[in-house]
Amino acid sequence: MTTQVILADSLITLHYRVTNSDGVEFISTFGSGPATLQMGTGELAPPFESCLLGVSTGEHRIFELPPDQAFGVPNQQLIQRLPFSDVPEGVNTEVLSTIEFRNAAGQQFSGIVRERNENGVLVDFNHPLAGKVLRFEVDIKGIL
Repeated sequence: MTTQVILADSLITLHYRVTNSDGVEFISTFGSGPATLQMGTGELAPPFESCLLGVSTGEHRIFELPPDQAFGVPNQQLIQRLPFSDVPEGVNTEVLSTIEFRNAAGQQFSGIVRERNENGVLVDFNHPLAGKVLRFEVDIKGIL
């Protein structure tokens, strides 16, 4: 019997878990049914897909991803102080809330409120996992 390995276009069934270096869990399929994902379609973030290439059916692996291999290091230019007049009306502006915006082209993007004062909010538009060391654990159940 030949061993199947994950390729860039494989359809895979797996259990996976993403935690940070402190063990805080962001997502996990362990303890429930496994996920079936199509590689190369954006169902799984590219840094995680890269880890899976060449992994075989039945393997249980753990990958450590430093920030530059995961969601990058925080970019200070993506942290902006905005007056309340630039915040969509009726949006929660409490610290750690997420604010959704649309740019002139109609694209939607979001940021996390880091600070709030009487003049406005400090919004961080970096990916929430930017700057984090991530642990990606997988248990490959099948390659279809």
